[in-house]
Amino acid sequence: MRIKNKIVYIVITCVAFCAQQLHAQQDTAFKGVVGKTLAESKEYYTPYATAPKGAPNVIWILLDDVGFGASSAFGGLIPTPTIDSLANNGLRYTNFHTTAICAPTRAALLTGRNSAFVHMSGFAHIGARAGFPGWDGRIPSSSGTIAEILKANGYSTFAVGKYGVTPDEENNSAGPFDHWPNEKGFDHFFGFLGSQTDQYKPDLAEDEAKITPDGRHLNDQITDKAIFYIDRQKKAAPDRPFFLYYAPGAVHAPHQVPDEWRDIYKGKFDEGWDVYREKVFAQQKKMGVIPAYAQLPDRNPNIKAWNTLSADEKKLYARFMEVYAAYLTYTDHEIQRLIDELKKTNQLDNTLIVVMIGDNGASKEGTLYGDIDLTPMTPQRSESEAIKYNLANIDKIGTPAGIEVNYPLGWAQACNTPFRFWKQDAHSEGGTHNPMILFYPKVITDKGGLRNQYSHVIDMLPTTLDIVGIKAPSTIKGIKQDTIQGTSLAYSINNATASSKHTIQYYYIFGSRSMYKDGWKAAFAFEPSATNGVVSKVSVEDTLHNDWHLYNLNEDFNERIDLAKKYPEKLTELKALFDAQATENRLYPLVTWDDIMNRVKQMMQTQTPNSK
Repeated sequence: MRIKNKIVYIVITCVAFCAQQLHAQQDTAFKGVVGKTLAESKEYYTPYATAPKGAPNVIWILLDDVGFGASSAFGGLIPTPTIDSLANNGLRYTNFHTTAICAPTRAALLTGRNSAFVHMSGFAHIGARAGFPGWDGRIPSSSGTIAEILKANGYSTFAVGKYGVTPDEENNSAGPFDHWPNEKGFDHFFGFLGSQTDQYKPDLAEDEAKITPDGRHLNDQITDKAIFYIDRQKKAAPDRPFFLYYAPGAVHAPHQVPDEWRDIYKGKFDEGWDVYREKVFAQQKKMGVIPAYAQLPDRNPNIKAWNTLSADEKKLYARFMEVYAAYLTYTDHEIQRLIDELKKTNQLDNTLIVVMIGDNGASKEGTLYGDIDLTPMTPQRSESEAIKYNLANIDKIGTPAGIEVNYPLGWAQACNTPFRFWKQDAHSEGGTHNPMILFYPKVITDKGGLRNQYSHVIDMLPTTLDIVGIKAPSTIKGIKQDTIQGTSLAYSINNATASSKHTIQYYYIFGSRSMYKDGWKAAFAFEPSATNGVVSKVSVEDTLHNDWHLYNLNEDFNERIDLAKKYPEKLTELKALFDAQATENRLYPLVTWDDIMNRVKQMMQTQTPNSK
């Protein structure tokens, strides 16, 4: 009994001590004086945050599934006049990188920290995550977002479009809402929380509730909402800057385009993907966005030469590309509506705009033959079955009825010119190398200039804070913050020849991986054993799969020459560095596509008909 009483005493003492400490913290935060009467007390109100004087508005534009060689802003054959104009009056960053797939890129972008470090090595979806610190799909409060930081410094904050980093369990109107945009620093949100959605029947949410879409294309809706948020805020508080995160679902599948846009490129791509690659490559050299010494890699051996295709195949595949191109140009048109609003309200010159043309490389998820209704669990059709099915449904491409449309692999490689491989391939520049544009008239003097410094999506948060004049906080809402891992690019804005300051970067997506250091890159191309409608074994060349390779990107920027046998000690060094980075960033254990597919199959098998 004596021992029991002693334990009770200790517990009571601890509780009292904690309460005393909490009260002391509250008293410390309050800078006035609390007496027993008003006369004995001194009032104090915590001031509202205000942005630095003259701080610009900030807009981040993040497109989805756009390769390096798609937009005309970087030599592609798909016209994007709005993005071109921003680039011509800003800076083109030619050596910018993403993570190779959507959710990790978005988590890294919003937090300025590596995706595994913020628990997003994979997705926030139940079937594509794992119960480990780097894989649980829940961005921790210790890794605050750009919206939380800017909001605490006097900015209004808005997000529209694809969010993509909310756990499936929270993707409903009942909550919890811990990982919804509003709980991560955004005053208002309008868009969808998942990885993709039907553009005419989106899984739409506003603030912290699901809502019914109005039937228009989602691009139209999110742009209207963004303009509404900006207009309302500027009328109420004209001197307060805003932060807008504009992330359309475009041009991720399903490729759906309004009627008036769908046929604008009819016949434009009849020459095929081989000619497209050659034309884009020449244009990229002319623009200077790729090195003068560059050589165009051979077509992936799994992709047929265009001139060997049948007339039906050419008709089918050209139609996929016509719609994809129309989708990108239509999205550019919607961005122009934002720019017009800024011009109308005389805000454009005081707005920092960052355009990231893709959250990864062009998508390989359309398989070799194009996709009209494949799902992750749909068995792959044979070549003849796929072509026959798609030809029978060709009129669905681009329409509201085309609920799962994606172009074939040949066009993905074309849109990734001058690189090999594509989305999901963290071992390849084709998966991770995207165009980026920085526009801010008040700061940029070298309008239309090129910047070749190595950079990564985690750099955008510190770059933005540096430009607007805000320091990263040590705490957010009382929670101690992890160190920001990105490197500000502000040093390069008016110094084209400055040496890169971001010198080390790991990459990993479900087996595919690489390690970059000072221009050298070790790469491991993973080929899954499981096949389905999303991941295809044909993506990796026989000479590359499931082995390490070495490239010197300073001399071979698009990875044509494997130096692993010539410099084995460099490969060993980089492999060891990958291990260290994986440990530091919570990447282990390494989850592969095979692991994910096995987990999904197990989940499907355990579901009863009534529980699906």
